[in-house]
Amino acid sequence: MSHHHHEHYCESCSHEHHHHDHEHEHHHEHHHEHHSLKGQLALIVATALLLVVAVWTEHHFALSTWQALLVYLVPYLLIGTGTLKEALEGLFSGEPFNEHFLMSVATIGALCIGFLPGAETQFPEAVFVMLFFQVGELFEGYAEGKSREGIAHLMDIRPDVACVEGAKGEERVRPEEVSVGSIIVIRPGEKVPLDGVVIEGATSLNTVALTGETVPREVGVGDEIISGCVNMQGVIRVRTTKVYGESTVARIIDLVEHAGEHKSKSETFITRFARIYTPVVVLLALLIAIVPPLITAIANSSLITFHSSLPTWLYRALMFLVVSCPCALVISVPLTFFGGIGGASRQGILIKGSNYMDALARLHTVVFDKTGTLTHGQFAVTAVHPDACDERQLLHLAAHVEHFTTHPIGAALRDAFPDEATDGCEVTEVEEVAGQGVRARVDGRMVCVGNTRMMDAVGARWHDCHHTGTIIHVAIDGVYAGHIVINDRLKDDSAEALSRLRSLGVSRTVMLTGDRQGVAQEVATALGLTDYHAELLPADKVAHVERLLQEKPQDGYLAFVGDGINDAPVLARADVGIAMGGLGSDAAIEAADVVLMDDRLSRLPLAVSIARRTLRIARQNVWFAIGVKVAVLLLAALGLGTMWLAVFADVGVTVLAVLNAMRALKLHKRE
Repeated sequence: MSHHHHEHYCESCSHEHHHHDHEHEHHHEHHHEHHSLKGQLALIVATALLLVVAVWTEHHFALSTWQALLVYLVPYLLIGTGTLKEALEGLFSGEPFNEHFLMSVATIGALCIGFLPGAETQFPEAVFVMLFFQVGELFEGYAEGKSREGIAHLMDIRPDVACVEGAKGEERVRPEEVSVGSIIVIRPGEKVPLDGVVIEGATSLNTVALTGETVPREVGVGDEIISGCVNMQGVIRVRTTKVYGESTVARIIDLVEHAGEHKSKSETFITRFARIYTPVVVLLALLIAIVPPLITAIANSSLITFHSSLPTWLYRALMFLVVSCPCALVISVPLTFFGGIGGASRQGILIKGSNYMDALARLHTVVFDKTGTLTHGQFAVTAVHPDACDERQLLHLAAHVEHFTTHPIGAALRDAFPDEATDGCEVTEVEEVAGQGVRARVDGRMVCVGNTRMMDAVGARWHDCHHTGTIIHVAIDGVYAGHIVINDRLKDDSAEALSRLRSLGVSRTVMLTGDRQGVAQEVATALGLTDYHAELLPADKVAHVERLLQEKPQDGYLAFVGDGINDAPVLARADVGIAMGGLGSDAAIEAADVVLMDDRLSRLPLAVSIARRTLRIARQNVWFAIGVKVAVLLLAALGLGTMWLAVFADVGVTVLAVLNAMRALKLHKRE
């Protein structure tokens, strides 16, 4: 109980934070759109100006260098202010070596080069470099917008209004304003705005946005209902159990919004890369500018040669700087991960950060909880062994006797024989015998349904069963009639998921369960797990996971897959915690790094292959970009490259890398 209390406390304080986030995020979206529009306008105006100026200076007026500089500064500043500002901010915040700094140095250099004695002016080039950089940035913004849309289909689950019943009748308000315990009315076609319990009406819900599952979910009075589904048929009244900030929908949106906060290794690779790369490039450029002219000056022991050869080498040095800007990398790698996360979310797999992509791609050990993960976590009749009557009759009698019990075993028997209510049998004198079972008179015969102790009490000669599970014995008028086996059913896709994981190269699959040894052994054998441990408490699970973490190789990762409240600590401890989202508890979804929204284990191998593909694309981009860079840099250093070649190479690489990154967004074929 204390656990629940604690969880509510935590969430209630996080609610305000959610609310604030929601506001902030709307503001941010507007800002983003506004910014890109302004950017596009500036680009168009600047390009037009640049062309006019270029043609005009060529044909009509021979402007002095100063005048030309002033004319070209107009389009340059129009498009370049953002970049220059970022470069300055970087300098002041102690992180000078970012791509904006490189672009600024290169373009300012190109603007100044014309003032060197005997050098050509490079004004148009300077403006063009900045122009292309901005085009690249716009492109990045667009592609990021696209992958945001990929994640935004999740945002389709965000409800806009809640219809609350009040003293004055119905009132439409924002979901954030509804308090717990309010009664809300949901009509057909409306989104469920908040989590709650149905108190009137029945309907089917479309859960596609949440789980990717197309089969509608039926709900009636007393059923829990989660936000983000769409009501399809009837009008229902729901008593809310959570405020908006704690509701399923807000939590999922929140998870997705913050997925980018956990940077992946390959992504921090970019920042690390820029930190080393930029100073090296700037230093090399300085050396290229100063060393060769110095050597010639010393060789000819005259300063005049230094002056005359300096412009050439300065130009080459600046070229070198322009070429070296790693736009392609800076743009495409984060984009690849973003795309991968978006693509996975469309498949009902929520990955909370790109670093978990890394880990998923290199899974070595996967640890499973049994109940609710590999199995349904609901009792069902798995075998009927009659002695003195037929199967149907045995089930029929047992279902009658257990009709009114609240025990899950009773529920399993009723499910196995659903039409018992219509067959007109008379059931009287129902009595539960504590620790033994239930007995009742059915059409005049005394039927006892329970364990071996009950059989002994009525003197029925029972015998054991070779099946594992819970054995329910039945006696009629003191004579043994047979037994029914009840067990937790394996999920349909568990076996397939495990064999796919094995074929993907996951070497260890381990099951940890609090269930009995016999049951665990049966499941482990049926699924071909490498090993299993039974009869564990939550703390034992953590200890086992610690041990397995120790045993795995250095570059392999361990994932834990679970769905219960008691799995939260283990989920947090594993390299990757994977929660089953459909039936999973809030605590588990919160603690996990990856959530399988529709409770299907076959989503796990799919997640692994999406992660591998995403990483493959990121690597291609890194090598491709670095390869082209090095080639053009060598040409530039030898004086063979021109400013234009540099610019086109960079923009070309960026565009190709971004297009490649967008492949990560593409959906995997549903397998």
